[in-house]
Amino acid sequence: MKKALLLLLVILFTSIAVNSLTAGDDELRLKPYILGSKTVGNFDEIVAATKEKLSSGNFEIAGEYTPYDSAVVIVVTNEELKTLAAGSKNGGFGAMARVSVTQVDEEVQVSYLNMDYIFHLYRMNGSMDNISKQLELVLGMEMDYGSKDGLKVKKLRNYHYMFAMPYFNDLEELGKYDSHEQALQAVEQGFIDKSDDALKVYRIDIPGKEETLFGVGIKTGDGGDAHVMNVVDKLEVRATAHLPYELLVSGKKVYALKGRFRIAASFPDLSMGTFMKIRSAPGSIKDVLKSIAGNE
Repeated sequence: MKKALLLLLVILFTSIAVNSLTAGDDELRLKPYILGSKTVGNFDEIVAATKEKLSSGNFEIAGEYTPYDSAVVIVVTNEELKTLAAGSKNGGFGAMARVSVTQVDEEVQVSYLNMDYIFHLYRMNGSMDNISKQLELVLGMEMDYGSKDGLKVKKLRNYHYMFAMPYFNDLEELGKYDSHEQALQAVEQGFIDKSDDALKVYRIDIPGKEETLFGVGIKTGDGGDAHVMNVVDKLEVRATAHLPYELLVSGKKVYALKGRFRIAASFPDLSMGTFMKIRSAPGSIKDVLKSIAGNE
């Protein structure tokens, strides 16, 4: 009886927390990225300084990589973010924040995911306020960007690009195993076997839950990081923090977000004409992720 009452209170509290955000922010519009700073300076020194700021600001660097020249993506997490991720169905997708350092002509841009955008896009429960404030504190906040007008919270929590396009919960099931541990072993082996096509950027284990998030850099094909970003990332301030893609091992299964959802959510103002230029990218991304999941 006590356990049932406690569960009811948790559900009620979570519902109030989410509803207060959505109801109170009815007119709030969110954009996918935040520009922390832009400076003229040595690229490598700015990367090192950014990592130092993150580490000093209570973030754990889970991984980093260079998807193409003059760009570095640093992926971070911490205990609060992992705990928050554990409280939502498929919340593991939101267990990290992506930070990018990008050289654009003489300027070096430090940007990061708008974690409030991610919170609602991935239908998470609780509050992302502390994480968002801490990122702003350590990296700065010159402006949000990535969409001209931004998206309302209600639309984000039920986001899809257009009719017949996938939603957040339309996941790709890429593999199924006899146990969670076996699924993890298959993915780890997949990164070794497919090292010519993909790179393991990070691994984040979600506490108290059979859920692990992997970051995947894609080197080759129509879904390759450089190929896709060369087409879609045309803003003055770059959206390098779109990368890398994710594999979520949840229980005995391996999942990924559908490519058409993942790319569209990162570039919500993308024209259909531009989308058509990378029409083969979602399938190519899926093929690489599926091969890593051990289920070609």
